[in-house]
Amino acid sequence: MSARIALKLRLWRDDDVAMGPGKADLLEAIGRAGSISAAARTMEMSYRRAWMLVEVMNRSFREPLVRSAVGGTHGGGAQLTEAGTRVLTKFRAMEAAAMVAAEAHLAPLADELADELAAAPGAD
Repeated sequence: MSARIALKLRLWRDDDVAMGPGKADLLEAIGRAGSISAAARTMEMSYRRAWMLVEVMNRSFREPLVRSAVGGTHGGGAQLTEAGTRVLTKFRAMEAAAMVAAEAHLAPLADELADELAAAPGAD
């Protein structure tokens, strides 16, 4: 049996998740695709959902993380701002540091896991 650890760090601002793993993935996808809609498609997410996540990120930080241009004759698009690149880099570094710290505790905690999944009480 092998245990796996997954940390999901979130940075909260008031009641909003300003940054988390999904939002970081979206920023990376926007950076690659140059478009919120294309990034959403690669993540199998609706454009509306992606746009809402971008809005939360943009209002949660001092500077917007994503700058978008409306479509038209020259086409639309989106790009990470300098602040977006900084925040994404810092968040990914925090995730990596947290994983390194957690790995030291994984083996002792994994030893506590059951060999097989037990039936839920009352599942007879």
